[in-house]
Amino acid sequence: MRLIRRPKKAIWTKLAAVTALAVGLAWPAASAAAAPHARAQTAAAPACTDGTTVTTNSGPVCGTTASAVTSYLGIPYAAPPVGSLRWASPAPAAPWTTTLQATAAGPTCVAPGSGSENCLTLNVQVPADAGPGSHLPVMVEIHGGGFLLFGPPDGSHLVTAGHVIYVGMNYRLGILGFMALKGLGPHSGDYGLQDQQAALRWVQQNIASFGGNPHNVTIFGQSAGGASVCEQAVSPTARGLFQKGISQSGFYNSAVGPNQVWEAADCKSQLPTEAQAQAAGAALASKVGCGNAADQVACMRAVPAATLASNAGQVLDPGAGGTIAPTINGTTLPMSPGRAFATGHVNDVSLAIGVDRDEINGGVNTPTTTAHTPDQYQSLVQAKYGTLAPKVFALYPLSRFSTPFIAFRTIEADSDSVCPALAADRRIASHTVNFAWENDDSDSPNTFLSGADPNGSFHDAENAFLFPGSATLDADQAALAVQVTSQWTGYAATGSPSVTGTPLWTAYSHHSPEVMSLVPAGDSVMVPARTLAAQHNCGLWDSVTPIPAS
Repeated sequence: MRLIRRPKKAIWTKLAAVTALAVGLAWPAASAAAAPHARAQTAAAPACTDGTTVTTNSGPVCGTTASAVTSYLGIPYAAPPVGSLRWASPAPAAPWTTTLQATAAGPTCVAPGSGSENCLTLNVQVPADAGPGSHLPVMVEIHGGGFLLFGPPDGSHLVTAGHVIYVGMNYRLGILGFMALKGLGPHSGDYGLQDQQAALRWVQQNIASFGGNPHNVTIFGQSAGGASVCEQAVSPTARGLFQKGISQSGFYNSAVGPNQVWEAADCKSQLPTEAQAQAAGAALASKVGCGNAADQVACMRAVPAATLASNAGQVLDPGAGGTIAPTINGTTLPMSPGRAFATGHVNDVSLAIGVDRDEINGGVNTPTTTAHTPDQYQSLVQAKYGTLAPKVFALYPLSRFSTPFIAFRTIEADSDSVCPALAADRRIASHTVNFAWENDDSDSPNTFLSGADPNGSFHDAENAFLFPGSATLDADQAALAVQVTSQWTGYAATGSPSVTGTPLWTAYSHHSPEVMSLVPAGDSVMVPARTLAAQHNCGLWDSVTPIPAS
């Protein structure tokens, strides 16, 4: 873990880039490969390290070894979803016989302003001393980005610190990953979730050759990745593909009031029904000139991907066209995760579900979601909470907070994230094991703000510890970073986050409903859930946040 001096100015972060993208600043487009593994065979790909060749069920691959980690990048796990495979379930990758130089990451999937349709690749990173027979625990990350953006990061830190195998995947995003259309059949949509499952099937079939244990697989992710963990935990078609799941910041949509930033897709939301998703798809078809086509599906498959992405839903405008996140398609997802948690339709998996104390809007602040004056505080509360506003003002008087920003942030975090997560903990405890936590690190190094407002325990606060790069850590933060890394990898290895050198962390149960409060300097401690519920005014929020109807 690298320690560097904390700067006073805020750093430019990925969510700042998201906000820039949302207001029209385009990202550079990634180039597409002409064949499933042509990219990795180009002259630009670095040479493999001797002795790294591994045989997969599609063909041999080789990688590079550096700093005690061997990395295999850009391995195809499914065929490129182009042509007739656009908006189709993932198909097997074409096999190869010449050793694939898996030494350069594949392109990310299509997002507004960037990406390629030829993107269904994954990265495998293993300890350099691993090999067949090592039986190492496997951590498969599902990246975040609102189901619209980004790709897998470098997992080297988890590999070296936890002696685990890290797998990171690309999966179809936005309109290309989640559009439903009547002509596509009765269960269209959710192709991005199906891609995640295809990657997990690849892990089941191949990870032993890299030294991994296919019977000890943990999926994890933050934001949309955290929501994906919830969705895979309740998906019948994911049954048996993993044993454990860690959901970070998976409660990010609005629970009360409209979803202004992302499509409703998180662990608590009522997902769009198949009929709603098909209607949205039909509206997009009309928008791009395919509304009256004799073969609407063929017409849509001929529209350039960039045109589809630019006309579909966006960050800050999720309803612009089509569905851009998971829906209830009847097969991949028969119901919303919140409904499944309440009714016991959960796969035989253990879970660890957590929330950051100051979660708001999936990490995106805009002038319409941020209060900086008393008048803004008043108007935002009234706009978001409507007839509830008098009760909200009574429970959260502005005089109790140092700034209007902190006041409104607290309300949104309580209503949209913390209380729904605590409610999910109670429901999940009736059906499976869940290690619950609240991140109370009030000086999180993973900043999304401009520097003018206090960061608090903000969205995606754990990833700065799991995937360190330019994260700025003092000694107190470094202690928490070691703890989080040890507990995440320890849970992956043993099924319990209580590992040597870390605080005792017991599962949430009706007999002992406790939540781990993560704080710096080795001071993390189990806290009664009722204490947290009282602090966050969950009596009100639970009464107005219904279990999804389907």
